[in-house]
Amino acid sequence: MTEIKAFKAIRPTRDKAHLVASRAVATYKQSVLDAKLESNPYTFIHIIHPEYFEDDNNRTAPNTRERFLKVRAKYDEFKEKGYLFQDKQDALYIYRQSSSLHSYLGIIGGASVQEYKENKIKKHEATLTSRENMFTNYLNIVGFNAEPVLLCHQKSEELDAILSKIIQTRPEYEFATTDEMTHELWVATPEEVKTIQTAFGHIPACYIADGHHRSASSVRLHDLKQQEGNYDTQKNYNFFLSFFIDYERLNILPFHRVCKSLNGLSHNELIAQISTHFEVFPLKKEAYPQQLHDFHMYVDSKWYLLRLKDDVNISQNAVSSIDAEILTKYILSPVLGIHDLTTDENISFIGGENKLPAVKHSIDAGVNKIGFVLYPVTTKQLIAVSDEGATMPPKSTWIEPKMRSGLTIYNIEE
Repeated sequence: MTEIKAFKAIRPTRDKAHLVASRAVATYKQSVLDAKLESNPYTFIHIIHPEYFEDDNNRTAPNTRERFLKVRAKYDEFKEKGYLFQDKQDALYIYRQSSSLHSYLGIIGGASVQEYKENKIKKHEATLTSRENMFTNYLNIVGFNAEPVLLCHQKSEELDAILSKIIQTRPEYEFATTDEMTHELWVATPEEVKTIQTAFGHIPACYIADGHHRSASSVRLHDLKQQEGNYDTQKNYNFFLSFFIDYERLNILPFHRVCKSLNGLSHNELIAQISTHFEVFPLKKEAYPQQLHDFHMYVDSKWYLLRLKDDVNISQNAVSSIDAEILTKYILSPVLGIHDLTTDENISFIGGENKLPAVKHSIDAGVNKIGFVLYPVTTKQLIAVSDEGATMPPKSTWIEPKMRSGLTIYNIEE
């Protein structure tokens, strides 16, 4: 079974929801970030960047206790000014994010730390201890979490029926953003909360789609509270803010690869070495691969289809069948001399949300010499890797939806 905790969210007033909620700060270009901070006094980014209007002499160092205390102070200021308020009773929050291409519908609630520890919440990505420590310290000082972890689960007809009924009613929030997304949020009634929790009781496990560091840090915070001796089994730190979504509703995109050099190879030498494990076909124009284990390569102003040969064995384990792993094992490492994707300066990544021409432009502009376009990881592959307790290759997946910060804020100490 899967537990989903109802909680009293701190959230924007209805008239300010579209102004408060923001994308993750790291996704904004600096010029856009500056414009938002200059022009919108309500944006949640002011909480994350509380010193924007201060002079340099008063600014604190990033990721320090002093900076986190200013984040907390700005958060308290937002509440005092009435930009944010807290619900009076525990609830679950039904959230839908829609564009002309996709619609993502799921539930915001608390995910169990205990189930994380018991591996009922499964992972596919390794985390960095330094980032875990930083996020844990942040959560402990500011006392709130504003960006949900993205958890996916198997399809549930029982849950679908409940959600279908709820979204027929008027949402609490409905607004559009400049990325052409429509955002809607419903507050479940106590009766609806009970039926949702019952439905989740029939779901055996969840999988982290996005937010491995955030979830690991929340678990570390829970353990810290236990060690400090003031642990309370009823506190919210026994859970962490999450968005639960049926994995059939996810949109998984790839990260494409671009490389600065050909490792000293000529065009013909490159093709010859790649041909050891792949059939190589010229392409008349740029296009996305149409099936697993196909790659499109752009080099010297030419597009090629690389199709993995049938006699190449990729069935050793779940990770060995991931296209990012195949590309590294049979091309990036032996042919281009790139052995560590996390440190090698010869390789960089273009997120799948970017259009295909971004790869081509990078090569044509002379920034890179060669580009590889990948087919997306399938949900089945992601779950297989998680079930084996294995780790995805670096930059394997760009998973949507990307959640908004500040829409439902989780009071950790409550």
